[in-house]
Amino acid sequence: MTTITLNTYIQAPQQRVFDLSRSIDLHKISTQHTQEEAISGTTTGLIGLNETVTWKAKHLGVTQKLTTKITSFQSPDSFTDEMTQGAFRTMKHQHLFKEHGSGTMMIDIFEFSSPFGPLGRLVNFLFLRNYMTQLLVKRNYIIKEFAETEKWRQVI
Repeated sequence: MTTITLNTYIQAPQQRVFDLSRSIDLHKISTQHTQEEAISGTTTGLIGLNETVTWKAKHLGVTQKLTTKITSFQSPDSFTDEMTQGAFRTMKHQHLFKEHGSGTMMIDIFEFSSPFGPLGRLVNFLFLRNYMTQLLVKRNYIIKEFAETEKWRQVI
């Protein structure tokens, strides 16, 4: 299993950052480069406990589908989404939010494992870990940009 942990400080209230992180509409904006679209389940607005979303996107030149379900939800402190169908063998993304000074520390703990045993582990090591890290960093940058400006009003 591969784990990526990111800490992103955002100068905005915790509830706003929490809601932006679960906004389907903002997720679409942050993944325009992969042509990501929500094709079933919760396809717009804010996703909540026990809801699912299926994403269709182009990653590494291949169009893929990934379905996740919100399996844990404690507003405004945390939520977790887990893959129910998709290319990974397993995938779990914990989103944690803590008041920090006059803003919010957003913590991502993203765990995944690839299929194909030793070959999958080699793919993780060679490029998949870095690829997934860059996707999360880009997503967090967009959340920060929207949270710290009036743009947040467009999506929540």
